[in-house]
Amino acid sequence: MSKEIPLIPRITTLSNAFRFVKNPLPVLNGFVEEKGEIFEMYMGGFTKAIFTTDPEIVQHVMQKNNRNYRKSEIQTKMIAQFAGKGLLTSDGSYWLRQRRLIQPGFHRAKLAALSDVMLKVVQESWKDLDKLVVSNQPFDLSLEMTKMAFQVVAKSLFTTSVSDEELITLSDNIQEIQEYIVKRLRQPYLIPWFYLSGKSKRQFKISQESRAIILRIIQERRASGQSHDDLLDMLLSARYEDNGEGMTDTQLLDESLILFVAGHETSANALAWAFYLLCKNPEATKKIREEYQEVVGNRKVEFSDFPKLKYTTQVIQETMRIYPPAWITDRLANESEDIKDYHIPKDRMFAIYIYGLHHSKKYWNEPEKFKPERFEKENMKGKPSFAYMPFGGGPRLCIGNNFAMMEMQMVILELLKRYDFELEKNQIIEAMPYVTLQPKYGIKMKIKKR
Repeated sequence: MSKEIPLIPRITTLSNAFRFVKNPLPVLNGFVEEKGEIFEMYMGGFTKAIFTTDPEIVQHVMQKNNRNYRKSEIQTKMIAQFAGKGLLTSDGSYWLRQRRLIQPGFHRAKLAALSDVMLKVVQESWKDLDKLVVSNQPFDLSLEMTKMAFQVVAKSLFTTSVSDEELITLSDNIQEIQEYIVKRLRQPYLIPWFYLSGKSKRQFKISQESRAIILRIIQERRASGQSHDDLLDMLLSARYEDNGEGMTDTQLLDESLILFVAGHETSANALAWAFYLLCKNPEATKKIREEYQEVVGNRKVEFSDFPKLKYTTQVIQETMRIYPPAWITDRLANESEDIKDYHIPKDRMFAIYIYGLHHSKKYWNEPEKFKPERFEKENMKGKPSFAYMPFGGGPRLCIGNNFAMMEMQMVILELLKRYDFELEKNQIIEAMPYVTLQPKYGIKMKIKKR
């Protein structure tokens, strides 16, 4: 006999609607506290969804029986309207074919060539940061990290083919579209107003503007016949096993845009949160600098150094545990089945609450505390593998996870080597779950040269 999944009554969901729109984290955390690791609630007051923070159930859905679960239309249609049909938004046999085609381009050996590109971008950012040193005025670190992460992805993807003006346009457009998607998800009753007011039309317009910029870069690269050691070259040279052909311009455009969207947003937010936590925990900053001196010394950091920088890696892992950039993900059941004696109906949505997993007292000792040492091998023994999933899990594990880790290590090391960061006092720091987990009011800092 199946166990009943605890249900949040529709009236409770509706009475919390305003709070949920404002910030869903406190509402969901309260439901987890009240109902446990699995419960059902009405999304938008209408559609039932199963929420879970049980690593065993998550592993079943994401890995062990992943073929029975598909991405929801939120990802495959709503986001795809603007970002195209790339790895993040596609599903089924098309996704698998694309994944097999692109995966080799992200192997560690391929990433080695990009470490110098990343280093150059970080060092170029010193011009802007040095101006902030001179001004001695507080600035929003999250904005600086967004600019830097966007430059890293742009230069890794296109080397020198994109102008600063185009980068600003792409970054602004992606941010605006993301905010629009979040509003549609949390306030579906406003969708008719979005169409009547012209807001929806504007999103499609700026989406086409972004796609036109990237398409021009792809077509110019094809026409030039020149070779560059970047991700676009990897995408252009990739060939399908079954017919030996490469991707069309539209496919290249979709995959490039997805790399832009997913590649800069998650890293930028993780970096902003990392510097915030390092300011709150100066002993961790001291340890990173000591490790850097021991491993790298006074020479240039190299790709082979990154695996040796273990404490720096632990700081990043702990940052993404406390502030997971991807705070939630979803799947829909293709067929009904039972998981741990819970009956899962066909087409029922699973909302995998990653933030809740990462803050579970059951799996993490003092989960609200910043303790990078918890990621030492000895301390992770016996922990369920899906209790921690900042890059997702199973076959759809983020293809760029090694790229992102290398980027975050590079930025943290190079900036801490050159600057001291000081957190502005008396500011409100609130984690706001848009598509990714962002600081709602930014993170105000002052910066000094070391």
